[in-house]
Formats: sequence, structure tokens, C-alpha cells
Amino acid sequence: MENFVIKGGHSLNGEVTISGAKNAAVAILPAAILANDKVIIDNVPNISDVELIEEILVQLGATINHIDKDSIEIDSTNLTNIPIEHDYTKHLRASYYFLGALLGRFNSADVAMPGGCNFGERPMDLHIKAFRLLNAEVHTIFVPLNGDEPYEIVDEPTEEERKMLENGEAYLKIVTKAEKLLGETTIYMDTVSVGATINAMLAAVLAKGRTIIDNAAKEPHIVDLANFLNAMGAEVRGAGTDTIKIQGVDSLHGCRYSVIPDQIEAGTYMVAAATCGGEVIIRNVIPKHLESISVKLKETGTEVLEGDDYVRVYRFKPLNECNVKTMPHPGFPTDMQPQTAVLLSVAKGTSYLTETVWANRFQYVDELRKMGAKIEVQDNGRTAKIEGVEKLHGTTVKATDLRAGAAMVIAGLVAEGTTTIENIQYIERGYEDIITKLTMLGAKIKRVKVKE
Repeated sequence: MENFVIKGGHSLNGEVTISGAKNAAVAILPAAILANDKVIIDNVPNISDVELIEEILVQLGATINHIDKDSIEIDSTNLTNIPIEHDYTKHLRASYYFLGALLGRFNSADVAMPGGCNFGERPMDLHIKAFRLLNAEVHTIFVPLNGDEPYEIVDEPTEEERKMLENGEAYLKIVTKAEKLLGETTIYMDTVSVGATINAMLAAVLAKGRTIIDNAAKEPHIVDLANFLNAMGAEVRGAGTDTIKIQGVDSLHGCRYSVIPDQIEAGTYMVAAATCGGEVIIRNVIPKHLESISVKLKETGTEVLEGDDYVRVYRFKPLNECNVKTMPHPGFPTDMQPQTAVLLSVAKGTSYLTETVWANRFQYVDELRKMGAKIEVQDNGRTAKIEGVEKLHGTTVKATDLRAGAAMVIAGLVAEGTTTIENIQYIERGYEDIITKLTMLGAKIKRVKVKE
């Protein structure tokens, strides 16, 4: 076990270079298997989620060659369509992208679902709807871990099944197959869903005929995936708008492609600079992807200047209160919500932070309260009322998820005294070399081994 230990109260100054986008990479790497060929992907972030994707690819028979620190060659010519087991998927939500990729290449897929899903919201419904509209049969299989036989769930899990899933005594897997995928269909997303949009795209590029995805997600990594698929010979149009049109092709070929910079990593360093004060230049970014974050930082009194491929963030005066509401792209990203809560915790006045994308995203609030933050969650868990305090105080906290973990780091950086962060494996799912990058900005942060 390891923790992060931070001595806070220091401003941040200097330059930081942003890595490739996690959310794009975890979709693009599975998409590479759609080509029965070699693919080289550049600007891949060195994070644990990518390592888990690579493990699944190797299990399927792909050959992985690390050309250099951030370039990967994937050879899928000898790929086999075997079930992807729960041991490979339980720590990786993005593992469900192998459903669309395997269905697209082999017309069938058998993939265990990630653990920790909120089954009350049935997060796979839109994925299943898309696959069925593409002429695939889809079955949800309940797999007990006590040795009992797996069986299909037709509707909702029973109360007993829910408890077993929540307690880690069982898991779900999706089994889907089609005699032939048919793209002569329109898939309407009842709610905007990044995951379902991506899975529909992966399954549709090799389907016969044209597929239309309406009310599609518009995030930058949707566009990046479409560009990657087109580089392999797909015909995807409209990514980044409400409607994506895909004309199925017979086959895809190898290519070389570079992943876009990480919008959320960049936003995290922007918020860290604003929270701690100082002046930070954030390089290797696409400023347009950061506009919703920049606007809110400016409302707090932070200066944000944009260059061609960098932003300069600096603050030397007190922070103002600000109201923030998360929305699908191009609105304020839900993945920046926890980090922003820390910023508002040390701003003058009262701010309101409203979450419209995910339920249960304020689980980290208790950790910030330990540090002296005054946050009250209202509106059935959808809104946080944040009264700014003069200082946060260092203590021991834990990362409850990836972005909440990033929030704990920012809180530790601005807090008076020493902060110890536990469960740092969540943070390293999405942030490459975070210790090195923050240290270069003047942060006092180190990794400490903990005796078992």
C-alpha cells in the first residue's frame, strides 16, 4: 500500500505538460481490434486504466509492443473471440467498450460488466438498445460466485440479486451475438450517454448499411474516436454534433494515430493553480475543449489566457464565489465537479455546485469536511451548498473515486499543514506522473509506502 503525503500552503508556479486523454485512449485501444491489422497509437497516457485495457487485449490474443513511453503498437491479426472474465473487468468501467468492438469484428461478444455500477439506474440499457437495433441478440447473465449456475435476467434484478451484486457475491455479464449486423437503423439515445454512443459507433462501423445515432454525446473523445475509426477506413460523419451518421464498410485497416490531450487532466491543473494561487502555464492542450472551465475560473477572479496549444492560469487575489452546474459537453464537465468543489471551499461567499449528469457524485464531501470545508448536500444529492472558509486544514483523507481523488490532492495542496491521502490507486487510474508534474510546479508532495 502507498499513500500521498502533501505539505500544503504553497502556491503553484511553472509549466506542466498534459498527457493523452484517458477517456479517449480507453475507447481507442479497444477500437483498434476492429482492424485485422497493426495499429500504432501515439500520445497514450501511462496510467493504470490503459494497463488494464492492454491486459485484456493480450488475453484476446493481440500482440502489444511499446515503441516508446507513449506509443503503442497493437497487432490484432491473431485475435480470438473468447469471453472477457470478471477478473479483467471488475476494476475498469471502460471494459464495456469491448462489447461494441468484439460485436463489430466477430458478430458476438461475451463481456463481464465492471463492478460498482449503480444498478438502480440500469446504466447498460442504452448500450443494449443500440446493439438490438443493429440486429443483435443481447442477454444479461447473472453469475453467482458461490458455484451456482449462471442464469439470464430478463427484467430488473431482484432485491436478493441486488444485494449479492453490491456485496461482490455475484456479477453481471452481457452476451450478444448477431447473424449479421445491420446498419439500416436509427438509434435514438433517450439520454445523452458517452458510453452508449461509443459502443454504438464501435458496433456500427462494420455493419451493413447506414446507422444514424441521434441525441449522441458530443464530448471531445467522441470526436477523437471517430477520427481514429476514419483513419482505419471507416465512414463516420457528424461526431461532435447531435447526430452521427455511419456508413458501414467491409473492413478496416491499420493506421498511426495520436490521442488528443486530456481535457480533464488540463482542467485539474487549471483548478489547482486557481485554488493555490500562483502562475501556471499548461501545455499540450486544445483551449477550445477547456472553454467551459475557463469561463467559471474567470468568474472566481482567476485570470486565464489562451494560446494556440496552451493556457496560462494565474491568481494573486482572493477567490470569489461562483455557481457551477455540470452538463454534457459543451457544458461544464461532470469530471471536473469534485475538483471545483475544493476551489469553491476556499472562495469568499456562498457557492452552489449542481450535478446533473451522475447521481451519487458527492460521496467525497465527507472527506473535505474533515479538512474544515463547509459543504451541505441538498436537493436529494444533486446540489452542494458551499460556504467558503479562510483555510482548509491537513488531515488523513481517502480517494473515493478517480476525480474525487484529484480533489483530495488539490485540497491537500491548499490546506494548512500535512495531508495524507489513502486509496491513491483511484488517482493513478487517470493521472500520469502526478507526483512529478506537481513537484515541478513547487508542490510538496511525495509517495509514502505504508506497512501492511
